[in-house]
Amino acid sequence: MSRVTAEEARKIITGQGLGQPLLQEAEAFREKHPWQGAREVTVPRYPYFGREILARALAALLAGANLLLVGPKAAGKNILAECLALLLGRPAWNVSFHIDVDASYLIGMDTFKEGEVRFRPGPVHECATQGGVCILDEINMARNEALAVLHALLDHRRRLEVPGYEELHLHPATRFIATMNYGYAGTRELNEALLSRFVVLRLPVPGEEELLSLFSYEFPDLREEAARMMAALFLDIRKKYEEREISGRALDLRGLMDALRLIRLGLSAGEALSMGIADKCFDSQERALVEDLLALRLPGDWGRKEFFSSC
Repeated sequence: MSRVTAEEARKIITGQGLGQPLLQEAEAFREKHPWQGAREVTVPRYPYFGREILARALAALLAGANLLLVGPKAAGKNILAECLALLLGRPAWNVSFHIDVDASYLIGMDTFKEGEVRFRPGPVHECATQGGVCILDEINMARNEALAVLHALLDHRRRLEVPGYEELHLHPATRFIATMNYGYAGTRELNEALLSRFVVLRLPVPGEEELLSLFSYEFPDLREEAARMMAALFLDIRKKYEEREISGRALDLRGLMDALRLIRLGLSAGEALSMGIADKCFDSQERALVEDLLALRLPGDWGRKEFFSSC
């Protein structure tokens, strides 16, 4: 989101009514641990809209806890994690877990460079020693071997023995945020030892209010009627998903936002929503059901003038 600075983004995020004591603690954290490294403190594309969840999550990190964000698809887990990193004034390292992520990828490995063997630190090692926010995305997809190396880092010891090298000590500003979508294909139960190292925050699904706030933030000139119709469409799709009538492919908030951008560029609502939502369903019956939802909620021939007041 290049149109705002990090400080402006912080004001947008904290403008949701976070308590003054919490904001003062966050400011004190940034003053105590000013970031001076080469890695950029990034600004998330969108703010996380949800004051209570934001306040609880920020309080957990300021208390020094590791935070596990649990929620369904399109609940905003990664957006919340990125916003928290910004509020703390620290860069984020994002580690996406999959079957090929092992301990050496996380911590580091030996490499041959300039005629000698050197240690190349992995993302967790870099984040831990520099004091960043480490986002462990979809942690319940990780192999047990990969998770085992995190145990010592995530408990009170906050250090890790790296065989053949110096002991890894966490920077005092380092924070860990894990995300988890329970029930995804390929996921597994977290073992009790790992789970005990986190405080858990369950994220609710975004409702109409949160969706309208998001639309208004990204598209200030979006007409209210069109915004409400798009929000209702997304909630209809979520209901069908929760009732197991369709898969999660159509439940794509990014796709909905992309459709609005395509409409602004001149495509009709029908064309844009097909590309952003319906055509992601490769089963013909599922796609037909989603197309029916689109037709019920939005006139397919609507264009940029019906959606945007500035066009």
